Amino acid sequence: MGRKVITAATVAVGLLGVALAGERLPPFGGKIVGERLDRVEASEQFTDGKAQNLIPTSLGVNMKMFGAMGRYVRGGQNPDINIPVQTPRFSEDLSDAFTMTWLGHSSVLLEIGGVRIVTDPVFSKRASPFQWMGPARFHETPVLLDELPAIDAVVISHDHYDHLDMGTIAGLIDRDIPFVVPLGVGAHLEAWGVPDANIIELEWWEEFAVGETRVVCTPARHFSGRGMTDRNQTLWASWAVIGPEDSVWFSGDTGPFPQAEEIGARLGPFDLSMIEIGAYDPAWGSVHLGPDEALKMNRQVQGRLMFPVHWGTFNLAPHRWDQPVVRLIEQAEQLDVPLLVPVAGQTIDIGKPYIADTWLGRAAIWSELGRDTRDE
Repeated sequence: MGRKVITAATVAVGLLGVALAGERLPPFGGKIVGERLDRVEASEQFTDGKAQNLIPTSLGVNMKMFGAMGRYVRGGQNPDINIPVQTPRFSEDLSDAFTMTWLGHSSVLLEIGGVRIVTDPVFSKRASPFQWMGPARFHETPVLLDELPAIDAVVISHDHYDHLDMGTIAGLIDRDIPFVVPLGVGAHLEAWGVPDANIIELEWWEEFAVGETRVVCTPARHFSGRGMTDRNQTLWASWAVIGPEDSVWFSGDTGPFPQAEEIGARLGPFDLSMIEIGAYDPAWGSVHLGPDEALKMNRQVQGRLMFPVHWGTFNLAPHRWDQPVVRLIEQAEQLDVPLLVPVAGQTIDIGKPYIADTWLGRAAIWSELGRDTRDE
């Protein structure tokens, strides 16, 4: 028995050593040093080098977490249909354009205030440091990365792999555009070759101008890190994009937090709110919303039209793949909340509610089966 324990401990230590050594590889990003570290140490959002949420947020391992992982391993949210994807139609004249194109997950191309802004672009096959393992796409990207039109800025919410992808960033470097990111995330971009002049790092409530459009860094409730040793060393954020005529709020990844009302009071109301609804579970309900909490947050930030993101693209949670959107459609109808729910690749003029037939059909199927949309 003693030898078995020693052998097991040796293997565990060896695996840990391999994992820690692996964190030096490029996909894990860069370390915060120099002037960037000085800013982190001086920031009110950090304590002892760790970014903080506005309210206490526990991320410790517990029995609920083990239960969620068990359900994920047993089934996850693999689709039972071929998810439709459309070819985008980008505007030739941006002067009056106010459109959004869902590129999947939290990747959205906004045409607003005469500029194009992309949020959390991820064009790789997997949301992972390595493309031979990790959560794979349910569908192809609507366009190839080099098929995107001219972009005026990239906005990143935080440094998790399904929001910050090294391969995608590398493919955008030659466009010579600003990357607007939360404080600390610039270390990853710098490590991947983005020129320092193109890295715009902001703290909550700071902003950057893209033409006449304001990009405002706003609070969120989440966490960060790309490996075992860098938990919460970079900030996470939601974002307000405010043009001369129109405005959008992007939640990034977040759990519920009452200070969201301040975002609405200071910067709202918003013509469109882009709020995460998927890859959630009660085990991590403090850092992800789910459809019910997303509807509450839409009200807090004063969103006029709600567009759900962070669902239907990667297998990241134990719930059924279409459960978030089915639940959202059901609850939004009861609460009289107008929705904008396209399929991936579909370009929509922002203004009127719209739900693609595919998602209405999924909601109808669940209704006919009498399934409880809170579960699965």
